[in-house]
Amino acid sequence: MSAITIDATAEAKVRDILANSLDLDGEELTRTGLFVDEYGADSLCAIEMLSALEVAFGVTIEQDELENMVHFEAVLEVLSRAESR
Repeated sequence: MSAITIDATAEAKVRDILANSLDLDGEELTRTGLFVDEYGADSLCAIEMLSALEVAFGVTIEQDELENMVHFEAVLEVLSRAESR
């Protein structure tokens, strides 16, 4: 098993997943906007994002990574470390 590569296509897919989970338009989601403070995300939203990312990319993301997934850039970093199933 190996980590996935984040290219422009993967990044766009992540943006769509995050925007959908946060109930935002893709353009509203900035790379460093904090999910909780700026977009009002809660723990259920975080779990929804994690699950959607796992399904979309065929990876396993450890639950303890949730605390690191605070904005778009951080999610890309976590995803780049996730192992393929």
